[in-house]
Amino acid sequence: MKIDTLLAHAGLCTDTSTGAISTPIYQTATFRHPAFGQSTGYDYSRSGNPTRHVLETVMARLEEGDSGFAFSSGMAAITAVMMLFSSGDHVILSDDLYGGTYRLMDKIFRSLGLSASYVDVSSKQAIVDAVIPGKTKGLFVETPTTL
Repeated sequence: MKIDTLLAHAGLCTDTSTGAISTPIYQTATFRHPAFGQSTGYDYSRSGNPTRHVLETVMARLEEGDSGFAFSSGMAAITAVMMLFSSGDHVILSDDLYGGTYRLMDKIFRSLGLSASYVDVSSKQAIVDAVIPGKTKGLFVETPTTL
């Protein structure tokens, strides 16, 4: 499906309770369950809600990915990604990244045992030179260029 078509159909639904033909913005913190032990799939908006689910699904389809994840801020997204690493791992980051990301790495994740190299990520050789065999994982955060 072409991107224009994906975007035009994003969020289209049939809400039988209201007749809405696009996903409403659910501004609620909690959701009622039909009965004890039965779920609608949503219970608390911080863990998920229908509006965010549609956004994540559409973003995944646009990026041809398996799933998408929406966060309330870029720092929340970066923190979630960094939590995928383990103590002793090494990450390679852009030397031109947001200062908050640098502080997060330096003040928080370094104390948890992660090490980082900050390199010119437009240089394949700089990236290769920063690899620490057995420690560097295959994920790059905030890379502004495609290698």
